[in-house]
Amino acid sequence: MAVEAALWDDLLEGEEVAHVTTLASAEAQTVPLPDDLEPRLHEALPLSELYLHQRAAWDAARRGEHVILATGTASGKSLGFNLPVLDAIAREPKTRALYLYPTKALAQDQARSLAELHAPNVRAAIYDGDTPTDRRRQIRKWANVILTNPDMLHVGVLPHHDRWADVLHNLRYLVVDEAHVYRGVFGSHVGNVLRRLLRLAHVYGAEPQLLLASATIANPGELATSLAGIEARVVDNDTAPRAERAVVLWNPELLDAELGLRASALGDASRLLAALVSRGLRTICFAKSRKAAELIHRFTVERVDAETAACLAPYRAGYTPAQRREIERRLVAGELLGVSATDALELGIDIGLLDCAISVGFPGTVASLRQQWGRAGRRSRGLAVLVASEDALDQYFMREPDTLLDRQVEAAILDHANPRVLDGHVCAAAFEAPLDDDDRPTLGDEALERAALLPELKRTKTGYVWAGREYPAARFGLRSTTPDTFAVVEAQSGTVLGLVERERAYSTVHEGAVYLHLGESYLVRELDLRARAAVVTPYKGDYYTQAKKETNTAIEETLRTERRCGLDLCFGRISVTERVVAYQKKSVRDQSTLETLQLDLPETSFETEAIWYVPEPEQLTGLERMPTLLGTLHAAEHSMIALLPLWAMCDRWDIGGLSTNIHFQTDAPTVFVYDGHSGGVGITERGFNAFEGWVEDTARMLEGCPCTGGCPSCVQSPKCGNLNEMLDKGGALTLLRRMAAASTSVS
Repeated sequence: MAVEAALWDDLLEGEEVAHVTTLASAEAQTVPLPDDLEPRLHEALPLSELYLHQRAAWDAARRGEHVILATGTASGKSLGFNLPVLDAIAREPKTRALYLYPTKALAQDQARSLAELHAPNVRAAIYDGDTPTDRRRQIRKWANVILTNPDMLHVGVLPHHDRWADVLHNLRYLVVDEAHVYRGVFGSHVGNVLRRLLRLAHVYGAEPQLLLASATIANPGELATSLAGIEARVVDNDTAPRAERAVVLWNPELLDAELGLRASALGDASRLLAALVSRGLRTICFAKSRKAAELIHRFTVERVDAETAACLAPYRAGYTPAQRREIERRLVAGELLGVSATDALELGIDIGLLDCAISVGFPGTVASLRQQWGRAGRRSRGLAVLVASEDALDQYFMREPDTLLDRQVEAAILDHANPRVLDGHVCAAAFEAPLDDDDRPTLGDEALERAALLPELKRTKTGYVWAGREYPAARFGLRSTTPDTFAVVEAQSGTVLGLVERERAYSTVHEGAVYLHLGESYLVRELDLRARAAVVTPYKGDYYTQAKKETNTAIEETLRTERRCGLDLCFGRISVTERVVAYQKKSVRDQSTLETLQLDLPETSFETEAIWYVPEPEQLTGLERMPTLLGTLHAAEHSMIALLPLWAMCDRWDIGGLSTNIHFQTDAPTVFVYDGHSGGVGITERGFNAFEGWVEDTARMLEGCPCTGGCPSCVQSPKCGNLNEMLDKGGALTLLRRMAAASTSVS
């Protein structure tokens, strides 16, 4: 052990090392394979023992219970859900199982793993957008394990369920892997897709059993209920072996304390990666974008000799399936020493045994970070590193490492009943089969309530039926709360790069905007409001753009009011009205403003969920004069938004905010923080429930930042509609300290 540790110990001696700790190893806890396992399957399995948690999942599944298995990376979750399925198919080949994966790469990986088991009677096949048309009918006819994704299920399977009659009639198991990915808007949609599937299975006489697998999250049982409307047995006692792991928090050198400017996180990550692979240590480096992954790879290649460089590769979306498969093969075979990757490799793809894992920038949730770090040291001592960016949350963790390392993983939250999500699925369900009261247990009461209000549904003797023309599932995707979207189109090829919700389009794809798609930069040449399309071309410049918005909020309904932190804290529904009036070109090098250009764009509005609070006069003593008051509230709003991802499993970009010295409804200084998606998906409600801890963390973050006037590591926001004007860090810290003190005195 000591020899291996020495391979990286001297790299951890610089001033950039903010914190080092060691996570202890753990021994496996095992039991023999079950006696009642089908004999041929027992013989085919390349193992004689199960971890205790795998056995617990087996026992629950044998009792007919739905199961959610929520244990760490490399804890054998796949075998945990495969075993009951393979046993059933070994006994009865007509049994069908449907496996749902969030990515095509995961489905490919699981198909390989299933094939390697050589389990009796198993005929596995992938059914997704890459499946040739002439093969699809064959898969429906003979495959008894079908691996797909939610998007294909939504538009390619459920609307055409008559072709799937035999599969649905014999559907015994529905496996949902990486269930923690299904949160927020995407999860809310997938929750409805699963309910539609279960409903059609009932129509065809089947009652499938659900087996879910998730990374370690705070609420696995609640997630299973939210996703599929079921009560599931939670298995979360991880009994897999774990090697000792060194954990390092790495903060690039501070170049300018006042501006909060640090050395490049990408540069430091490539330096670390180069040093580790040069010592023969197999290392994966996670970056947040395709562009960052490519840059880290390029910088690393420049730092190592030719022989080592040949053993490095980047891995990201955008490669062909064949290219990705080849990189995965070389990883598993041990041919690659280093890979720089996007989070495409964060999920459960088997990429062999690695020594080190580097995460560049906090990935948004503790659960994701642990998934990434879990790639290192699976069998022998490992090294896990977080290289911090200038972001406020990253810098907070560097100063307060215990708030990261001791923090419980987050809860995955979704809201399948959000009308903006639900309505499309109600229409799709009515197209698939008439909707009536018998569907309430599966689809939920809300679905029947919405059905009565939707104009394209017609009430008949058999229930609500679809009265429109084309099938409704094709009208909307699973990543947005609204079908009202703009297409982002690459000018030369005509390729649609993505879709942007209308309420976000004017601030992100206005004419002249620099648009990021999967880490690649594009310049918006034209925003066609009638055609609802943004025409873009590749962009290699050295500036980025930031929109200036005028935002107003109106309180529509107060759902909860509680006395918290010495003030009245409210949660409820608000409407947000925005108008983009200008944008700035800002230098990538030093964030200076190069040019401000005016825009003339329509107003947008949407309803969502929010928390809001009105500070008491004594909490604003000494801060009540303008412009201090507005700067205080604005900085408090920004810093709270930066820290909310700690308490809700979300990204900073999923949250909006508004602060005002006087609001027309409260008639007082007010701070709003709201879900950035129409209808809301439970993010701010999570903040409401954890308000005291959220406020205390935010105050601590501001206290620790070394700047005096505010910087990107504390109160400046990359998405501020006011271009980070009028921010008073000192005032915000005073206000938040007073709020936190009031919370402490009450408790």
